[in-house]
Amino acid sequence: MKIKAPYYIICFAVCAIITLTAIVSCSVSYKFNASSIDYSKTKTIQIADFPIRSSYVWGPMGPMFNNALKDIYANNTRLVQVRNNGDLKVEGEITQYRQSNKSVAADGYSAQTELSMTVNVRFTNNAKHNEDFEKQFTATSTFDNKQSLSSVQEELVNQMCKDICDQIFNATVANW
Repeated sequence: MKIKAPYYIICFAVCAIITLTAIVSCSVSYKFNASSIDYSKTKTIQIADFPIRSSYVWGPMGPMFNNALKDIYANNTRLVQVRNNGDLKVEGEITQYRQSNKSVAADGYSAQTELSMTVNVRFTNNAKHNEDFEKQFTATSTFDNKQSLSSVQEELVNQMCKDICDQIFNATVANW
């Protein structure tokens, strides 16, 4: 019995083929913001603008949050957004926006500052009132004190708005 190629070359070729096949065929992507809505019963959503009720305010924060909240439902559901009498209703207010020292450097001065944003949400499901709730959602972002708040505020508020909107979406229609 004569083997034309050394045994290790054959093993290497088989392993390479199996690995390449696995890499090419196993491209899986998961999104955890899929909704679990019964579209035969729920067709519309009413999303009110959330006013800022915080003592500390950054002007653009309100419109940024309101747009992000409406966008997440528009992009991830087939619900039609209406001004009144929605099958689902999301309303509330931005109750807190604050900054606080997060950590202290060796010299005793603040090294990092934490921004936090809290939103109070009232959710009404007119098809299933047992799913109604009122609760608060909070997000935080930290930045180094070598940066000024004005240089990072827009990016950090955008991140916090996205995080809170994801939390609200998951609590209202994702149900997973």
